[in-house]
Amino acid sequence: MATSGTYNFNLDLSDIVEEAFERAGLEARSGYDYRTARRSLDLMFLEWQNRGLNLWTIQEGTQALTSGTSRYTLSGDELDIIEAFVRVDAGNTSKQTDQMLTRISISQFSHLSNKLESSKPLQYWVERDPSAISINLWPVPDDAQTYTLVYYYMQRIEDTGSVGSNNTDVPVRFLPCLTAGLAYYISLKKPEATERAPLLKQIYEEQWSLASDSDREKASLYMIPGGYS
Repeated sequence: MATSGTYNFNLDLSDIVEEAFERAGLEARSGYDYRTARRSLDLMFLEWQNRGLNLWTIQEGTQALTSGTSRYTLSGDELDIIEAFVRVDAGNTSKQTDQMLTRISISQFSHLSNKLESSKPLQYWVERDPSAISINLWPVPDDAQTYTLVYYYMQRIEDTGSVGSNNTDVPVRFLPCLTAGLAYYISLKKPEATERAPLLKQIYEEQWSLASDSDREKASLYMIPGGYS
């Protein structure tokens, strides 16, 4: 039996909105329907980010460290820092080395006796501002070596953009969850679809569970006996 032989299925924003309205028992007819659906999608993307790690959004960032400077404000699209380390002699194939940094809380930092101690950084804490996040290093970088901060961060999901943009910053495997979630959001705003809201929410949560499970790290886990005393 002949098959298509293609793997190009995708949905643009118009398709997603139409599918969501149909699941809610409605029809997207006006420009306002599409505008309110885009707004709901943007809110849902923020909800997804609050739910936790999305592997497709993880990016690598670098920051040259300056002697005597402990606080570094990042670009603004970072949601959180996953891991960070200090790189020495970056780009030198024979001498480059990385040292992992330990993340601490602001409370732990406040209990350090000498916050101005200068050396190779060992720890960091994350400061969250409305517009961007900052990494604070301890000890304060010295000038003994050339340090580069390398970090992996969870990037914000791009919003739906203007009317002219017609694609989402979401992997194909999340499209069932995306459509189900938008249908649920729409049902909350349309009185004629309110009765469907509980069922749509259930479907949304089931699709979220499936998508998020597939988005987890697949690395092996090794248990070492006697690791704790």
